[in-house]
Amino acid sequence: MAVLGVWFRKDLRLMDNTALFHALLDKREEDKIILFFHLNRRQFKMGTKNHDYFFCTVWSFLQEARQKGISILILDGPLDEAFRRLKRDFPDLSTVYFNHDETGFGFSRDQNAQEILKDLGVAARFYQDGYLHGEEENKKADGTSYKVFTPYYHTWKNLHKKEPLGYSFNQKDFIEVGNHENVILDLIQDQTFMELSGEKQALKRLDIFIKNHLNSYEKNRDFPALDATSRLSPYIRTGAISIRTVYDAAMQAPYSEGRETFMKELAWRDFYHMIYKENPNQKNLEIKEHYQGLNWNTNQAHFDKWKKGQTGFPIVDAAMRQLNETGWMHNRLRMIVASFLTKDLLTDWRLGERYFEEMLIDYDSASNIGGWQWAASTGTDAVPYFRIFNPTTQGKRFDPHGHFIRQFVPELEFVPDYFIHDPQKMSVSEQQKAKCIIGDVYPEKIVDHQKMREQAILLYKEK
Repeated sequence: MAVLGVWFRKDLRLMDNTALFHALLDKREEDKIILFFHLNRRQFKMGTKNHDYFFCTVWSFLQEARQKGISILILDGPLDEAFRRLKRDFPDLSTVYFNHDETGFGFSRDQNAQEILKDLGVAARFYQDGYLHGEEENKKADGTSYKVFTPYYHTWKNLHKKEPLGYSFNQKDFIEVGNHENVILDLIQDQTFMELSGEKQALKRLDIFIKNHLNSYEKNRDFPALDATSRLSPYIRTGAISIRTVYDAAMQAPYSEGRETFMKELAWRDFYHMIYKENPNQKNLEIKEHYQGLNWNTNQAHFDKWKKGQTGFPIVDAAMRQLNETGWMHNRLRMIVASFLTKDLLTDWRLGERYFEEMLIDYDSASNIGGWQWAASTGTDAVPYFRIFNPTTQGKRFDPHGHFIRQFVPELEFVPDYFIHDPQKMSVSEQQKAKCIIGDVYPEKIVDHQKMREQAILLYKEK
């Protein structure tokens, strides 16, 4: 009898899981499978929304597996010690299956894991599971990588997509290892994310999106007051749902502009993953060498006000408060606040990227870094440096009646629509009537947008 191990990481589901599929496929009748998750304390960021949501998902995963009569072992400690204990406790362990990472910390961890397993005489079987197309699957005719999204997408949409993996399993296929839920609970400070985590919630959210919002996605996706986006990103990021399942469900729906636009969003995710693989230092270094070493401002007070949603620009403040309260931010708003930080406050994009890393429950390194370098005009296929979002205009366009703003900036609740995007224009009597005294109840604008726009253009030109 052999023991086959399946190592879960950012693929916290039992269905449509490539590593589990291959373990079940390779398993002989007399073999057993042990499922395990490793606590990598080097990666812990206790108290952040990112951390708490991820471990709420781990807890949900353990619970949902337990409901099927399946238990999952929790390994702790340095990876080499954890694997040695696993081999000691299960000497018949012959193979470990996992869905590998191609970028960032996960890539180096997986390289290290393969060496450790080899030393233990255990085979490693690993698979690309997190993307519709891995880094090597979509190249130009000359074998080089795309640098621009549009031609990448033209090829991407014609590539064959793998279907969701179908398989069945029985409780007797797996080794019982006891209950480890309390180990995970001890790592979570904010348990309110429990109800938003796990495979069941992911599938439920997918069904709601396909039935109610996919068809109108192109029309409504940019309006934050509407619940018009998929809201699937936290589930995709933690692997509570597979990207194949998401793609397949969307493609089962009738063709619409909404479906086409949603496909592009999935392609952007693959594109940014490819860019990260090609540029492994992009978390700390601008991809466009010309813009490395930009003379960013170091105004800590401005950065703190941006984080707290106290800039005096209502759409920016509402967006940042949504992030701080919920751990999620509408995609249009991510572009607005990133442009504001880098172009209006002339603040280093890396500071914003790291704050998002702490706060976003759907934080994905490749997409987040790609988005920030796009906004800062330093990345691949980025917005030109002279294209600078006007936050007031953006608010008027995408939250015309201020419904979203009032939801997260209650100080502006009684401000009329006419002033909701620029409340500083109210007269003293109008401020009193709206119960919103500027400089007291709601702040003055911390910068003059037009002046900062000119400074930003000069900053990039001088570089």
